Amino acid sequence: MNRVSVLLLALPLAACAALRPVPPPTATAGAPFVLRQEENPYAPLLEDVNLKEDRVVLTSVSLSERYDLTPIRAELHLLGSMPSVCSQLRVKVRPPNAQYQIIVEVYSVSDLKLNCDKVFQQFKASLLLGQYSPGQYTVWVNDIPAGTLASY
Repeated sequence: MNRVSVLLLALPLAACAALRPVPPPTATAGAPFVLRQEENPYAPLLEDVNLKEDRVVLTSVSLSERYDLTPIRAELHLLGSMPSVCSQLRVKVRPPNAQYQIIVEVYSVSDLKLNCDKVFQQFKASLLLGQYSPGQYTVWVNDIPAGTLASY
């Protein structure tokens, strides 16, 4: 009986001795997000649902940093042409995805009721991308990489 009692007392002690302290979990980066969205003068409008959407031809896309702003922010520069003199430029900037990609869609809209010449209309546009959570982001414009930006 003594052996059984000793064995029963030793078994929980042995189980406790086998447990090792678990290190605390390391912090992982959360999903990227927009801290502050800048005003977009080329943002899609509600009235656009009644307009025809067209592609644009982009001849130049560049990304630069604006050091004159606090905090420093990235500015997207676009140069290209739209399919008609009645076309209006639209730029849709999506929030960053889990891969730290900022997807930008550039297109034009026009009213089907208007009789416009099918002559290419050139455009030059710039817009600030806003402030983002810390990380290294890749900016894509119409499925083409435009550059990277770092947010601290």
